[in-house]
Amino acid sequence: MKLLLSTATAERLAPALISACGDAGCTLLRAEALPPGAACEADAAFVSRDVTGRSTKQVLEPATAHFHALLRAAPALRWVQAHSAGADRPVYLDLLARGVRVSTASGANAQVVAHSALAGLLALARQLPALWQAQHERRWSPPPLDQLPADLAGQTAVVVGWGPIGQALARCLLALDLRVVVVRRQPQPAGPGLHTVTTDQLHQVLPQADWLLLVCPLTPETHGLIGHEALQRLPAGARLVNVARGEVVNEPALLQALQSGHLAGACLDVHATEPLPAASPLWGLPNVICTPHCAGFSSGNEARVDRLFLDNLAAWLQGDALRNEVPAR
Repeated sequence: MKLLLSTATAERLAPALISACGDAGCTLLRAEALPPGAACEADAAFVSRDVTGRSTKQVLEPATAHFHALLRAAPALRWVQAHSAGADRPVYLDLLARGVRVSTASGANAQVVAHSALAGLLALARQLPALWQAQHERRWSPPPLDQLPADLAGQTAVVVGWGPIGQALARCLLALDLRVVVVRRQPQPAGPGLHTVTTDQLHQVLPQADWLLLVCPLTPETHGLIGHEALQRLPAGARLVNVARGEVVNEPALLQALQSGHLAGACLDVHATEPLPAASPLWGLPNVICTPHCAGFSSGNEARVDRLFLDNLAAWLQGDALRNEVPAR
C-alpha cells in the first residue's frame, strides 16, 4: 500500500504507520519529494494541517497546490483522509466525483470551535468591540446607563447544525442559562431542554432568536441558507455568529442588515471569499468581529486528527467502515 503524505507527517507517524499496516506493508510517498506534474502512485493519502497551511479555498499556497495536484494525478487513489471537519474544498469534490472515498476529521476540534463561537457571543454580549476601541484610543469609556448590555440568561440562541460542534456549543449555552433552539436535518429531538426543528422550519424560529449561531456543514441545502428574508425575520437587535462556512450566508444581505442596524452585531470566522478582501466593508464595521477562519485552531488538534487517521487507516485496510466518511455524490 502506497500512502501520500507530507514529510513532516511521515516523520511524525512512521512507527505508527508501520504498525498499522502490519504484514500488508506500507510505502510512504512524501509529497515534497515528488516533482510537479508527476504521476502519483498513491493508494491513499492524508491531507494534514501542514499541507493546507494558510491556504483557503480560493487562494492556495504552492505546497497545498502541489499536494492537490498529486491527488488529482493519482489514478489508483482510493481513499483520502482530510484534517478538516468539512470536505467542501474543490479537490475533495473532484475526488468524490470520480469515486475516491473521503473521510473528514469531524469532531476532532469540535470543542475548540464551540469555544470560539462562545467567545464571539460573549464578546458581542459584553460589548467588548467598543471597549477594545476605547482602549486603543486610550479612552476611559464605560457604557452609558441607557445602553447597558442585556443579561444573557433567558435569551434565545438558535443553533443551526447538530454535529459535534453544535452539540458542544449547546452544552456551553445551556450552562449560561440561555434557551437553545436546535435546527437540524432530522426531526428527532436533540435532547432534554432543547427545542428542535428541521431545517425547512428555520423561518419559524428566527423571530425568537437573540442569537443565530451557524455551525452547519456547507451542502447544497445550506448554501445561501441565511439570506435577506431570513435576516429580516430575525428580531431587531439580534446578533449572528458564523463558524460554519461563509457561503451559508448571503454576504451582501448580511452587510446590509449590519449597516442598517437591524442586526446589532456579528462574529464572522468564515467568509464567502477568503482571505476576506481588504476592501470589504466588514473590516471596518464597529459591530463586527472578523477572524481569519481560525476558530478550530489549537495546539491539541494535531494529535486528535492523527489518532483519527490511524484508526481510519486500520479500518480501511481491514475493509471496515470509516469514521466520518463523506457520502458519495
